[in-house]
Amino acid sequence: MIKRILVALDPDSDTLVAIRYAEDIARRYGAEVTGLAVVDLGSIEASARGGGIGSMYYAEKLRERLTEETRAVAQQLIASFQKEVEKAGLPHTEVVEEGVPFERIVEDMNYHDLLVVGKDPHFFYGHSKQDTNTLARVVKNTIAPTLVVGGAYHPVKRVLVAYDGSRASARALRRFIHLRPFGDDLEVKLLNIHRDSASESELILRLAQAYLKAHGFPVQAQSMKGDNPTDLIVKHAEEYGADLVVAGAHSVSKIREIAFGSTTVALLKSCPAPLFLDS
Repeated sequence: MIKRILVALDPDSDTLVAIRYAEDIARRYGAEVTGLAVVDLGSIEASARGGGIGSMYYAEKLRERLTEETRAVAQQLIASFQKEVEKAGLPHTEVVEEGVPFERIVEDMNYHDLLVVGKDPHFFYGHSKQDTNTLARVVKNTIAPTLVVGGAYHPVKRVLVAYDGSRASARALRRFIHLRPFGDDLEVKLLNIHRDSASESELILRLAQAYLKAHGFPVQAQSMKGDNPTDLIVKHAEEYGADLVVAGAHSVSKIREIAFGSTTVALLKSCPAPLFLDS
């Protein structure tokens, strides 16, 4: 059961969408929502680093300015989060921390059941367009699942599970079924992508179907042959009208190393639906 949800806040527009999804789940389970803003001191230090003794004074002044600006952005994010959850009438907590965003989020997830975050987070508030790998590192290292959302909110009714039989995909499926973040009234479909062994693919799907059925989720299942799992997942999610895609974060077969590999990068960029990821 979900009782504590962490929302990682950043200046991008999908943060408001993340808050909306968190509110939806929290309302269902009477959960508390925590808004976390992180002042990325490491990135500020790197950005303000001077080139020599003569520039140290100016580097220090830049560091002070960036830190002040970033703390101000963090407070704005917290105020916006607080306004939204209070309007929804939900219990909530606000936290501003300083340090490395990846480390702070992973540490806080030791005490939360689910992380909700936008697809394109930029936690270095001083330069919000600077690319980071924070999201990938969080998905890889956190002990709880991550819900990665895009630029628009849609109620979750249809769920596509990208399932390859690996430990990671099985763990993601189990977490999703046990937590039931979007309740029981769902249409679920299993998708297995194989390169050449259709019989193995069908066996994997039958076993997963039986497990889901035992938990009250009668499901459809489909086996597909192909060499590019990302394209097939995205295409099938679009055709199926999936509101959510469930996937493992470190599969060893066709969806391998989803937190760092090209499959994940492509899914995060191309998948029309939010992603429920577990390592």
